[in-house]
Amino acid sequence: MHGRLPAECGTIRPMIELGVNIDHVATVRQARRTYEPDPVWAAVEAHLGGADGITVHLREDRRHIQDEDVRRLRELTHIKLNLEMAATQEMVDIACRLKPEMAMLVPEGRHEITTEGGLDVAAQRESLRPHIERLRAAGIVVSVFIDADVRQVEAARDVGVAVCEIHTGPYAHTFHERGRDPETPAVIAEINRIAVAGAAVRAAGMRFNAGHALNYFNVQPIAALPEIRELHIGHAIVSRAVFVGMREAVREMKRLLREAAAK
Repeated sequence: MHGRLPAECGTIRPMIELGVNIDHVATVRQARRTYEPDPVWAAVEAHLGGADGITVHLREDRRHIQDEDVRRLRELTHIKLNLEMAATQEMVDIACRLKPEMAMLVPEGRHEITTEGGLDVAAQRESLRPHIERLRAAGIVVSVFIDADVRQVEAARDVGVAVCEIHTGPYAHTFHERGRDPETPAVIAEINRIAVAGAAVRAAGMRFNAGHALNYFNVQPIAALPEIRELHIGHAIVSRAVFVGMREAVREMKRLLREAAAK
């Protein structure tokens, strides 16, 4: 089973989980190159609000999260940590040293504002394998961030990862541009693409996660998909936290997820 997570069994669906990405707390801090706001404090507040995990992306250019942030999050928080990272020797070394619960391999470009698409696992099978094997040997659950493409799901299975996070950016952008209505045909088509990819993920024995550009208005159709296990959401939560606080922003997002999944 390539070190995959055990398949959820029985007739009761596992409770959908929320991973809160706190990168942009660090973005605010780095704007002044100072010590606040502290991502660790944000992680604790997110946990108190009901977050099931914390996600950070340690980028090669260190534009927001810094190495010390990841170390302190690993040592000082009591919540699972998902480390987003490029598939490079440097990042794998850091992950194997700090041992987050999950490492998610993502594509990375120096000039992008945020991650612009899924990792092309199908085209990089051989270069990804040694990194995945090292991470697994260190006891880290390995995830890949991929587009809603069955070919990429099959490649992810072949390289032995445990989790596929399906890229929801195209859905979110279509939702925003096409009337913000989940019953719009173009939006339905994007939801169906994610659903088909998610079904392929589960059929391959992997965990079906999703994320990117999800917010308080578009999240429920994705949270309602069959067998989706975890959503990773950051910018929308940090944005709302500016006005209502991190704990309340997370609490409200978690309520939306649970409400959608229960329907």
